[in-house]
Amino acid sequence: MAGNSKEQQLSLRVYNTLQSLGCPLVDGLYLREADSVQELLCSPSLHRTDILKWICTSICPSLREKLSKIKAAQNGDLIQELTRFGNEMMLCKANDQDLIKGLAPPLQQLVFLEQLLVVIQADSSIHSRQKSSSGDDSVKNDDLLGELMFQDNLSDLDMLLNPTCNPWSAHIREHLIRTQSAHNKMNGNHSKPSDFINRSEHSRHGSHGEESLSEAKALLQSTQSTLEELHKECEFLQADSSGSAAVLSPCMLKVAISDMSQLMTAFGHIYNTDFKGYCQRTPPPLSSSTSVFQSVHQLLHICNTELEALKQLSETSSSLTQTVQQLQTDRRYWSKGEKHTLPKQLEELKNRYVAFLSLHQS
Repeated sequence: MAGNSKEQQLSLRVYNTLQSLGCPLVDGLYLREADSVQELLCSPSLHRTDILKWICTSICPSLREKLSKIKAAQNGDLIQELTRFGNEMMLCKANDQDLIKGLAPPLQQLVFLEQLLVVIQADSSIHSRQKSSSGDDSVKNDDLLGELMFQDNLSDLDMLLNPTCNPWSAHIREHLIRTQSAHNKMNGNHSKPSDFINRSEHSRHGSHGEESLSEAKALLQSTQSTLEELHKECEFLQADSSGSAAVLSPCMLKVAISDMSQLMTAFGHIYNTDFKGYCQRTPPPLSSSTSVFQSVHQLLHICNTELEALKQLSETSSSLTQTVQQLQTDRRYWSKGEKHTLPKQLEELKNRYVAFLSLHQS
């Protein structure tokens, strides 16, 4: 029965991929229930660890020898090696041992297993193409060798193996011979004209060889400088701060290319189904009444400023009222050791002022 949840569907897909790749650890299990498959792939067990070990060694055969040296009692070392391999493949963190043990969430475990199986499928397709292409090349090479060794083509083959080519054409050789003969008669030199031709050919070939050598040397120097610049730009070829060289394996590149391909495919599907209609719409026209929005914004800003001023005025009035009440109720010491409040003090000052005025009038 097929599972309904995403985890169950993914577990069935991973299980079917393992069977198609010929994993001996799932051969003969005949699991059909999605719950049983998910329990096999996502629950901690020795069988699950062996399946993960088979997947990793299928991706990197050199890992098989390293894992074979780890004893059955050293399960922690095995988990550590598998975690390191997953980190090198950029599929998990360096300390993500729960994912290897089977303690992580089921969806995370199944995605991890599916990404590893994608690498195996890519390797198998590449090997099959290389095998078919190498077989075609061998057939083509055999046909070509038979064609070259055919009896009618032996003369052409002998000419290719032993080429004879005179760089000078006939009329140029005749001109050189006449010129050298006249020159020898004038100088009394009895050298053969062919010697002059050979020397001229030797000098011409020598100068040409020197020029070719200088050009090749300059090309090699420019290529070396270009490679040095590229080596400086490529950070993954540089040694990191700890002194250990950065690891860049073909498996990591394959995983990165596979992830990029999946992301591009997903983006293309979403663009064609959801975004394409919105991207092809004409942009909305801009309103010409921008001054109205500006005026409203200014008025709202002025209103907020006045409200803030009223709030501060209310707070100041409350503070003054509280201060006056405190002055009216607090006791103060006056003459004769008596305590008087502010109203009594004001009344006493009023009486004294009235008495002073009556005395002054009398």
